[in-house]
Amino acid sequence: MNGSRIAAIGHYQPAKVLTNEDLAGMVDTSDEWIRTRVGIRTRHIAGPDEPVDELAAHAAAKALAAAGLAPADIDLVLVATSTAVDRSPNMAARVAARLGVPRPAAMDINVVCAGFTHALATADHTVRAGAASRALVIGADKMSDVTDWTDRTTCVLVGDGAGAAVVEASDEPEVGPVLWGSVPDMGHAVRIEGEPARFAQEGQSVYRWATTQLPPLARQACERAGYAPEDLAAVVLHQANLRIIEPLAEKLGAVNAVIARDVAESGNTSAASIPLAFSKLVEQGAISTGDPVLLFGFGGNLSYAGQVVRCP
Repeated sequence: MNGSRIAAIGHYQPAKVLTNEDLAGMVDTSDEWIRTRVGIRTRHIAGPDEPVDELAAHAAAKALAAAGLAPADIDLVLVATSTAVDRSPNMAARVAARLGVPRPAAMDINVVCAGFTHALATADHTVRAGAASRALVIGADKMSDVTDWTDRTTCVLVGDGAGAAVVEASDEPEVGPVLWGSVPDMGHAVRIEGEPARFAQEGQSVYRWATTQLPPLARQACERAGYAPEDLAAVVLHQANLRIIEPLAEKLGAVNAVIARDVAESGNTSAASIPLAFSKLVEQGAISTGDPVLLFGFGGNLSYAGQVVRCP
């Protein structure tokens, strides 16, 4: 096998929806203030009895069903998350146990909002090397657990959810080469730290970095896969907020692409945001099998990772 492909994708969100009007009753904010600044209308919030591994397992089960596979067909489970409460067993092992995957390699990847695209690249490399034949790649976060619900600058942003992809060996590479990196000395710009852990960010620093430094990097990801931006059928960026997504997409020059804007409905779900938005585009029929799609994650650690994939 010369490469890997995404065989299927799935997503899951908790039933509870928190609206801007709900938030206006909790902190000094309004629907107009939130929409104007971040473009978010609603977000899904998990309950205390819905841990991250449950969200992840629901999304993974949907991806497996869409691929027509059983848990026993999987030999690698990768979970991108930054909201795991416990250190061991890790999230991947918990998800594997929930699904009944018998003997997988099971690893967590914590690159915050860029976690899914890092995990996808890791699965692609592992399958290409012959160390695994089929992988579950999951992005799942319960941001509500690490949010200060009295801080209007952050609580209006976040949501909970999960997305998952089945990655398998392929004669032709359908997961393109990754472009990834970070700005370690700017890691303080996005943080989940303290006791209890709380999400905080330097919004203006992140905005300037994302809208000025990332467009040429996203173009490089396209070039590595042999595509021009105008060849793309869809662009799925980390769903941070519309004020970042729209200018970044415009500067990229993907003039013929569908631009994922799931942030308006789901908020910022960190590592879940890219597979969640991608899965919805597939489910809605907005893109077709074989279409080239740019996935590009960015955020915590001021890390980034992107690749062009073929739509399953």
